[in-house]
Amino acid sequence: MNSNNISELVLLQAHELAERIRLRQVSCREVMQTYLAHIERFNPLVNALVSLQAPEDLLAQADVRDAELARGQYRGWMHGLPHAIKDLSLTRGIRTTLGSPLYKDFIPERDGIMVERIKGAGAIIIGKSNTPEFGLGSQSYNPLFGATGCAYDPSKTAGGSSGGAAAALAMHLVPVADGSDMMGSLRNPAAFNNIFGFRPSQGRVPFDDSADLFIDQLGYEGPMARSVRDAALLLSVQAGADARAPLSIAESGSAFAAPLDRDFKGTRLGWLGDFNGYLPMEKGILSLCEKAFADFESLGCHIEPAQSEFAPEKLWSSWRTLRHWMVAGSLGATYADPQKRALLKPEACWEVENGLKLSASEVFAASVTRSDWYRAISRLFEQYDYLLLPSAQVFPFDKTQAWPASIEGVNMDTYHRWMEVVIPGTLSGCPVANVQVGFNASGLPMGLQIIGRHQADFAVLQLAHAYEQASRWFQRCPSPLLGR
Repeated sequence: MNSNNISELVLLQAHELAERIRLRQVSCREVMQTYLAHIERFNPLVNALVSLQAPEDLLAQADVRDAELARGQYRGWMHGLPHAIKDLSLTRGIRTTLGSPLYKDFIPERDGIMVERIKGAGAIIIGKSNTPEFGLGSQSYNPLFGATGCAYDPSKTAGGSSGGAAAALAMHLVPVADGSDMMGSLRNPAAFNNIFGFRPSQGRVPFDDSADLFIDQLGYEGPMARSVRDAALLLSVQAGADARAPLSIAESGSAFAAPLDRDFKGTRLGWLGDFNGYLPMEKGILSLCEKAFADFESLGCHIEPAQSEFAPEKLWSSWRTLRHWMVAGSLGATYADPQKRALLKPEACWEVENGLKLSASEVFAASVTRSDWYRAISRLFEQYDYLLLPSAQVFPFDKTQAWPASIEGVNMDTYHRWMEVVIPGTLSGCPVANVQVGFNASGLPMGLQIIGRHQADFAVLQLAHAYEQASRWFQRCPSPLLGR
């Protein structure tokens, strides 16, 4: 890649670049200039970053960071790093559009908790990463900014809803990236762009951007990176209790900055696969995941097929009810206004309309089903240390297509049915990582989910780190677009 005049600075892992800044081996201004030039050259290929801030303002902020270092003031490991926030998270003074025409000019007056923390650790916010409208759908397109392309074939989707973040990472447009995950949005785009994504445990990263602080426990913010260590370091900034988020986990985020090395001899891994044929899978996905078993086995892990007595169709029913309810709660007032409703995409209207039909008893029953699934997966963890399953049911598809209508001849009856494979992890509330497993014959990436026990976030990161050292997919297979 260096032969194509790509600076070494953008090729460094985030923690390596951070150390050079800390030691003043490179200035924050030089880092910012280098990244901005790289973004200008490569962002148009994938359309990952949006609402980019004025270069002169960003360089002025970099100068402030350099002046702080000169005085001996070091804010944290992200000091001087350029960072783009997913366009669902509140950013004071920077547009937060949620991918919707209704918010095309919305400039928040405050930062969300996670953004506060990222800024507090010294990062400079350069703009936002693209996302689908209101984060609905695992395909990052919207009427304001268009679609984000896969870093391995920009005619294909980058996935979603953290598609902009994932493509930006794979294209080295940012050192690390934040995202959020309700239905695989830290997992699916990571799989589609050959990077690492991590959905933390429920409550690990405090969140106060929504009106409700107690009921809405389906979606969480988390880290994405080109390496597990970088993701863990970002999580060390994102995680930790905050009184504004009453269900946040008390444990400090600093634990995630610790070394990730660990011996995995004798570790038991349960392979859930396609849930005994229940989930349709595009040809090649299961075989790629199963080839990755050799890398786990090289660590001393034992892998065997795992089965749960829990009916997966009950999981889907629970998910649909809870999702309808949550979206109707957040978008119901918008939907009630005919002029605003006209600016909502059909999938958003469908969610609200179904949510408005629900009774309180139906919502309670769905939550009980979710609770039963947590009990069932907890029983699986009595037999296995971790559970594995694919990160998606299809490879990256044409980005002009809203969503796959079928998989191997099986009709998809909703706009998100093709991502049903992420629902077991979401509804468990457990930590889930996406790790890379390679490419199909067309050069399109795929990933594998690692699900860990309740609040065992660090243990999942450790296994992912060990697997990364054995497989090295990102290091071995950079985006071919970087050669242009």
